[in-house]
Amino acid sequence: MRVTDVTVYVVEVPQIAPIAPYRSHIRSSSTTQSAIVRIDTDAGLTGWGEHNVNFLPNLSGRRMTADARAFLVGRDPLNLNAFHRDCPLETRLKSGLELALLDICGKAANQPVAQLLGGIIRPRVELAACMGIQSYERAGEIASLYVEQGFTTLKTKAGSDMQEDLDMVRGIHDAVGNKLKLRIDPNRAYTTQQGAELAKRLEPYELEYLEQPIPAEPLAEARWLREQSRTPLALNESVTDPASVLAILQAQAAAFILPDTHIAGGILPCVIIGRICEAAGVPCIMHCGHDLGPKTAAMLHVAGAIAGYSLANDSTYYGLEDDIITERLKIERGTIAVPTRPGLGVEGDPERIKRYLVDC
Repeated sequence: MRVTDVTVYVVEVPQIAPIAPYRSHIRSSSTTQSAIVRIDTDAGLTGWGEHNVNFLPNLSGRRMTADARAFLVGRDPLNLNAFHRDCPLETRLKSGLELALLDICGKAANQPVAQLLGGIIRPRVELAACMGIQSYERAGEIASLYVEQGFTTLKTKAGSDMQEDLDMVRGIHDAVGNKLKLRIDPNRAYTTQQGAELAKRLEPYELEYLEQPIPAEPLAEARWLREQSRTPLALNESVTDPASVLAILQAQAAAFILPDTHIAGGILPCVIIGRICEAAGVPCIMHCGHDLGPKTAAMLHVAGAIAGYSLANDSTYYGLEDDIITERLKIERGTIAVPTRPGLGVEGDPERIKRYLVDC
């Protein structure tokens, strides 16, 4: 079997309340922009993938298509080891291609991707609902809604102002108590000293973890921060590949690890990270970049098959107006079933892709 064509479509799908508008300390947005990958083969099999392109400058679907075709056309889509060894492309694009190639591998074997990863051990994957920075009142309202919908975990953005962060956490706690495990993510907004102050002031609320409050490097500062407070520390921006995770574990710099396919380079690097963390006894959580169907499906296969992903995984899927796949994934009481159809288990819908296509 050989790859005969590759196309990368940039799409933009509106978000709905309570996700929209989604505010971090960096920016606010009410849409999800993503790159959808289609790979065709001479065996008649088509693979679908996705990678995050939110807020990237000089974004070009045409350029990504040309680069992907130059590398991938004529190659064996089933040889993932050769793909990872040889691929010279930027990591995000590489990850989208890898998802589509694994989709083809599963279809060729008539097995879901999770089965190719060793088998499904979690038929349903728990989701962590997500929320942008909110006021005390609005945070409580949204948290109450998520409890009603069956979610057990909430992750919020943070980092514009420390007192605003604390008021938001207090609003959630006052509204729902301990009905939601709480994570907050300042996205590297604070200095190490500020991170320590925030972690200490958050101790009464018993967060599940505080995610990446300080810059990604040096890891010694994350290790120091862990020693200053009982609030557990998670790292995401520091996680770029399996080697970075080994360094984090060696430095004892985090209690939780959050990889993402578009940063690590695909599903298989996230599997390796999960295996490393499982051996070290450190839980993994799949990170979310406001994902559409193919990337959400990839998360489900990883979390459904790899024991290290033992906690609720980030998701904003419920906050999309629509999707670009033929049949949307169904959320029930804060969980999604691992797809059991061959490959990723989702198919791109050409009409929906056309509807949300960005000309670039």
